Amino acid sequence: MPRASTRRSPAAQRHADTVRFVLFEARPAGLAFKQLVRSSELSPHQARAGLACLRDTITEQGWPPLIWTRPDGYKFCSDPTELQAYEVAVIRAKLTEIRRFITGTVAPHAALQPKGRWVRHLNTQLNSVESTLDVIADYIDV
Repeated sequence: MPRASTRRSPAAQRHADTVRFVLFEARPAGLAFKQLVRSSELSPHQARAGLACLRDTITEQGWPPLIWTRPDGYKFCSDPTELQAYEVAVIRAKLTEIRRFITGTVAPHAALQPKGRWVRHLNTQLNSVESTLDVIADYIDV
């Protein structure tokens, strides 16, 4: 099965174009999701599909990165400091998600099957990912 980024439907691409147009119009301010839905006249589902497709095509088109912050909502951003803060926040969220997956699912599975090849491999790989994300999450630009 092809990757999600190569499975873009024509509808999702139209929604992405609409979302991009609305966000470029709102620049430099951002839009909260409800504002984006209202401004684009898309349904919430269509707006989410458009955002996902837009994230997949941004690099191909050479557009600035799309970020989301609590105070500003969705917006295109070129400020390196703001981009780094966003990236670290996303990494910290993923780190929390992986830690909860390890402690809530993988560790109990390992306790049930201590000699299981799959669970040992999974545990090793996830601990490696956790370690890498931890280093990135603690990064402070000096």
